[in-house]
Amino acid sequence: MIDLGLSKMALIGAVALIVIGPEKLPRVARTVGTLLGKAQRYVADVKAEVNRSMELDELKKMKETVENAARDVEQTIQTNAADFEKQWSDNTADAGSDGAVTPWEPPAPQYRHPKKKWRLKQGATPQWYKARQGIRTRALSGAARVARYRPQKTN
Repeated sequence: MIDLGLSKMALIGAVALIVIGPEKLPRVARTVGTLLGKAQRYVADVKAEVNRSMELDELKKMKETVENAARDVEQTIQTNAADFEKQWSDNTADAGSDGAVTPWEPPAPQYRHPKKKWRLKQGATPQWYKARQGIRTRALSGAARVARYRPQKTN
C-alpha cells in the first residue's frame, strides 16, 4: 500500500496549489474526493461478491457432505430392513406347519371405577384449619355475598 504521511500530503497539496491554482483547487479536490469514494465503494462491492462466492462454495461442499451422509444412512436402513424381513419370514415359516401365525394381542384392560373420595378428603380437613386459612365451607350466591360484605350504614 502507498505510505502517505503528513509531510507527503503537504508536498502534494503544495504542488497541486501551484499547478492547478487557488481558484480551481476546491472543485478539483471535491472531484477527487468523489472519485476516491466511488473507488472505495467499488472495491468493497468486489470484496463482498468474492466473500459471497466463497461462502456459496462452502455451502455447496457442506450440502454434498450432508447428501452423502443421508444416502449412506438410507442404504444402511434399507439393508437392515431387508435383513429384518428375511429373518421375519424365516421365523414365521418355522412357526407352524400350515404357515399361519396368529399375531399376539395384548389383553383388553379391565374397567376400574375411579373411586373418587373427594367427600372424604373435604371432610378430613378440620373446620378450625379451614377458618384460619380462609377456605370457604359454604357456597354463597351473588346476592348473599353482596349483602354479607356490604359496608354497614351508620346512623
